[in-house]
Amino acid sequence: MAMALLTLPRSPPLLFPPFHLFSSRSSPRPSCICSLSAGTSTRSGSAILWFKHDLRLDDHPALAAAAQTHRSLLPLYVFDHRILSRYSDEMLELVLFALEDLRNSLKEQGSNLMIRFGSAENVITDLVKEVKATDVFIEEEVEYKMRQMIGVVKDTLETSSFLYGNPDIVMWSTPFYDVKKLKDVLPASYNDFKKLKLLPTSPLPPATLPLVETELDWGRLPTFSDLKEFIKEKPSKSKESWNLMKEMPAEVILENLSKPLGTNRNSLNVKSIEQRGLDKSVFVTQKGDTVGGGTKSVLNALAAYLRYLEGTSRDDWQEVHERLRNAETRDGASFISLFSPALCIGIISRRRVHYEAITYEKERNAGFLSPFGYSAATVAAAADAVCSMEWFWLLSLKSQLSNEGLYSIRIWRWRGHLIQYTVVGHEGPAILLVHGFGAFLEHYRDNLNGIAENGNRVWAITMLGFGKSEKPNVVYTELLWAELLRDFIIEVVGEPMHLVGNSIGGYFVAIVASLWPTLVKSVILVNSAGNVIPGFSSKRFYNERRTSGAARLGAQLILFYLRLNIRNIVKNFYPTKTKRADDWLINEMLRAVSSLLFEVHEHVQTQLHTTENHKMLFSGSRF
Repeated sequence: MAMALLTLPRSPPLLFPPFHLFSSRSSPRPSCICSLSAGTSTRSGSAILWFKHDLRLDDHPALAAAAQTHRSLLPLYVFDHRILSRYSDEMLELVLFALEDLRNSLKEQGSNLMIRFGSAENVITDLVKEVKATDVFIEEEVEYKMRQMIGVVKDTLETSSFLYGNPDIVMWSTPFYDVKKLKDVLPASYNDFKKLKLLPTSPLPPATLPLVETELDWGRLPTFSDLKEFIKEKPSKSKESWNLMKEMPAEVILENLSKPLGTNRNSLNVKSIEQRGLDKSVFVTQKGDTVGGGTKSVLNALAAYLRYLEGTSRDDWQEVHERLRNAETRDGASFISLFSPALCIGIISRRRVHYEAITYEKERNAGFLSPFGYSAATVAAAADAVCSMEWFWLLSLKSQLSNEGLYSIRIWRWRGHLIQYTVVGHEGPAILLVHGFGAFLEHYRDNLNGIAENGNRVWAITMLGFGKSEKPNVVYTELLWAELLRDFIIEVVGEPMHLVGNSIGGYFVAIVASLWPTLVKSVILVNSAGNVIPGFSSKRFYNERRTSGAARLGAQLILFYLRLNIRNIVKNFYPTKTKRADDWLINEMLRAVSSLLFEVHEHVQTQLHTTENHKMLFSGSRF
């Protein structure tokens, strides 16, 4: 499969090419590096490939490119606090198991994985000098903080002095679709995107890698306890007690367990973690509810998942089938629950999942694909999930490379899902604006600047399942959204905030204020939804919230009505300023009220109808 590296010295990246190159040299080399076809014979010097969220050899375009164009390749993973601080303990476990497998796979090819600790820019700069690297391969990112870190690496490499010249930086991605066709025609909604009926590209087999220098110090892969000690050496922006909050689900607090708030009920047993690697289970973490390990293990689990209807006598497949049944809280939700973490850190690629799902579907149907849908629910769950993930990744990348919106959009990854937010203002108290049902961060488009100009720093967020934030197939509850806000305050803002919530957003911020009061300075509820009763306890409620057929039908009818009448409905909210309901607002609301939002809507309706069975603890004296 032919690919191309696009040479763009000191210029902004193109929107969707699989490769683009930033030259740090005053006189860039001729673009002999451009062709990556199988006929490439000329190889340049050394290259460094920086692994981040691509912990695999399979379907890795940068590995294939570097192996063809360079005589020597140095695979590198850096334990950088800026990356590690984004991970839960369970994700840290998955990373360690994936790195162990990646190193072993590289060794089988006569290569190795270099392990380093510290800031990525300093580590990479030192290694460029040591191995005389001419190119550094870096995967494209959409998260704001990751893009900032990559920018620091680029700046450091451009401004440092190297005896043999500054290296070029090759940005790359794994193209799910023919990216050239998408460059200028990315639709504004997922439904319109699906109508294009684009065919995914085929995954690449593992590349044959050049040998590496054995004299190098490759570094030791840390244990989980080593990694936790390293993280403690440099505390993150948020307080350690705040980070512990993220390990305790809101539901646990509401069950009035004996352990106090801030106690890490789910703290991991280090010895247990380091022993699980000896087991054959693909559920390698202590919690044991997500797929992990190396690429082969995850692909084996995927094969078991897809073939659920066939049954099996294999113990490892039976284990996957058992976990699937437990995770199927709604139709198709098991795939996201089991495989999303592995996809997040790149143990397998999205297009590899799609390829395996479609290959199996063809096996079931004598080589054909039905125009009426997939024949197995597991195939549909896997294929639909990765296509949706890819769409939101492209949408997020576009938002980072253009300034089309009213405000600068930033991306935050929460539990593997992409969340949009914006921030205005540089000093003063921190304020978070949370929108209502069916809305998005632009709900406050005319409030952001005004609040910031009065001496405040203002954040606005688009909640999971709404607007242009990702819409995964998960069970949406008020506690899920409250935990999202909690983690946003901890990970993104890093200090207590004044929370403002409209409609159902008011319900969410009230939950946050009740369960995690140290994160909140004050609460402002604007036409708030929900039922807030002081001193009322709560019980486990997930089993009470299975979506009924009546709720599903009701949601469809309501959304059909909204699509037909949304313009008039919105104008009624602006009786004296009907121009406020302009085409931009209407089009954004129509786009947001899509078939994906239907999944959120039906769950919210079920939740609001059962509010009497789920009261919140709320005490105004806490503020």
